[in-house]
Amino acid sequence: MKLKRLKIFVVALVLLCPVFVFSQVQERFPKPDFESGYVRPDLLTPAPRAAVWEYMDIFVLVAALSLATYFAHNQRSRRNIFLLMVFALAYFGFYRKGCVCSVGAVQNVSYAFFNPAYIIPLSVVLFFILPLVFALFFGRTFCAAVCPLGAIQDAVVLNPINVPEWLAALLGVFPYVYLGLAVLFAATGAGFIICQYDPFIGFFRFGADFNMVIFGFSMLLLGTVVARPYCRYLCPYGVLLNWMSRLSRRHVRITPDECNNCRLCEESCPFGAIKKADDETQPMKREGDVKQVAALLVLLPVVVIGFGWIGSRLDVSLSRLHPTVSLAEEVLLENAGKRTEMTDATKAFRATGKPSEELFAEASVIQSQFRRGGWILGGFIGLILCLKLIGLFIRRRQLEYDVDKGTCLSCGRCFAYCPYEQVRLGLMTPEELKELDRRDVRIKQFRA
Repeated sequence: MKLKRLKIFVVALVLLCPVFVFSQVQERFPKPDFESGYVRPDLLTPAPRAAVWEYMDIFVLVAALSLATYFAHNQRSRRNIFLLMVFALAYFGFYRKGCVCSVGAVQNVSYAFFNPAYIIPLSVVLFFILPLVFALFFGRTFCAAVCPLGAIQDAVVLNPINVPEWLAALLGVFPYVYLGLAVLFAATGAGFIICQYDPFIGFFRFGADFNMVIFGFSMLLLGTVVARPYCRYLCPYGVLLNWMSRLSRRHVRITPDECNNCRLCEESCPFGAIKKADDETQPMKREGDVKQVAALLVLLPVVVIGFGWIGSRLDVSLSRLHPTVSLAEEVLLENAGKRTEMTDATKAFRATGKPSEELFAEASVIQSQFRRGGWILGGFIGLILCLKLIGLFIRRRQLEYDVDKGTCLSCGRCFAYCPYEQVRLGLMTPEELKELDRRDVRIKQFRA
């Protein structure tokens, strides 16, 4: 009951965030007139944070990951996981204002990989690597209680509905597309789109673009009925965590002991991460599945090359998001007489005295980078689609209820629904457990 009251308080606090955000957004209309004697003020660059505070962030991250793992694996306590999640939301979200963020670190690592001149901070590297290491050994405990983006969504889960499997599979492709685009834009220097379109950063910093505030508020409202929509259908870092978690040898399970297929946990997961037991009376159609898998393997190279070609044809559209290419197009329009009024960007460029031809050459090089990157991005998406289709036909008989290692967030919601968990906690006797084997017995309190 106390946990439920605490959750209601957190939900109210989170949903009131947009009120504070709107109060911090300054109106910029009309725009300042820079030709009426206006003098630009001297801008002061804030000093970087002291190294000791960066080490403190790393210490808090390691401690939070360790506690989340301990609460999920050893204590099997949903209550403690939730309390740790509230702390992570307060510290990494509102106190640290969403930075440094493991999700956004994908862009820093990508930019450093393709641009050797960029010196990536150690804290960013560790924020990128440590959650993946924990996921490799223990599953996605980072998602359970450490990630502030997941925490702010988990706090508003009130009455979640089950998303149909076909729709969840379709929406599950978007994180791969988002990851590919984020790497492409970071590698070419076009920008960090994960941070730019983070729906919750405005809440953490009490100030954001109006459209992003609306986007974030809409995600929270959607999250009251569709649990963690950003984590499940957009988060690019979740793709990497998914891969690592599938390789984990020690992952949380629904039951601390054997599974008796009582079906009490069947509807307990709002994220659709529980794999249901198969009906042993139904035969598996292996012959047809083998033929379909073989056909997909034959088509795999064709699909990868075809999607790669489509991605390469998007080079012009995607490269326009790069500031150099965008500036080159504006200058080209002005030089051709198709635009009579110069923009602030073109005025600044012409004031440098740099030849337009040099700018056009730089833009051409960037477009060629997007063309090559489009081939890789398109091929990657085509490969993911084929592998997902192949996964639908490569099936092994599921003998008992278990979690999907890749999509399970280790949140601990399913623990209390297992009768063996009730025996472990001393809330049920072994004799009462035996009664569950009778088909006419249904214990409704596990679903409360």
